[in-house]
Amino acid sequence: MSAFQINLNPLKEPLGFIKILEWFASIFTFATCGGFKGKTDILVSCPSKGVVNQTITAAFGYPFRLNQASFHSHSSGDVCNVTWEKYVLIGDYSSSAQFYVTFAVFVFLYCMAALVLYVGYTSLYRESRKLPMIDFIVTLVATFLWLVSSSAWAKALTDIKLTTGQNIIKELTHCQQPSEVSCYFDSVTSMGSLNVSVIFGFLNMILWGGNAWFVYKETSLHSPSNTSASHSQGGIPPPSGI
Repeated sequence: MSAFQINLNPLKEPLGFIKILEWFASIFTFATCGGFKGKTDILVSCPSKGVVNQTITAAFGYPFRLNQASFHSHSSGDVCNVTWEKYVLIGDYSSSAQFYVTFAVFVFLYCMAALVLYVGYTSLYRESRKLPMIDFIVTLVATFLWLVSSSAWAKALTDIKLTTGQNIIKELTHCQQPSEVSCYFDSVTSMGSLNVSVIFGFLNMILWGGNAWFVYKETSLHSPSNTSASHSQGGIPPPSGI
């Protein structure tokens, strides 16, 4: 194995430069999704009990197990004689969210390893037949997984917005009795960062798909074989036809 020697030239080429972009994009992907915390508020009133516009809140966040996010009142005791803690949001979107974030973390680590290989072991990478091929296969697989994970997470995010929005009123039993308890949707935390995470997911797919061509050019599938190279360097020429 060749010794570690820093060579920054690969970073000036599309192969290394795009890998840096992939590294940064993966950071934004798991940071914008994995760090999210939000809440949805409803206003509860029961004039017969002297309660008007009392706020009931359900907090949620990554990994978006909404069926474990229960409602809580800001005041002590049960508002309108209702135990709101027994009500929860609907849906469990942890599988899509966790797969998305976990995959982004693995991509982040792979990009770091690839950059070390490109910069520190340039000769080993260029002279090897296996390393570029492995890099090419990983690039193709990553492109496909970015498409799958981003699509799944985009669908899950759409459902999360519906579940934590105005539709939540329809799922609260006591809110269906306006003569006793009146419920109104108040607000939900902005999910702009989650929208950004979806955008970065598809951006990653484009980056990895585009970089596949430059990785392919480093493989033996594109580069001349050793036999052809030896002929071009003065080796034994093939027999000519008669």
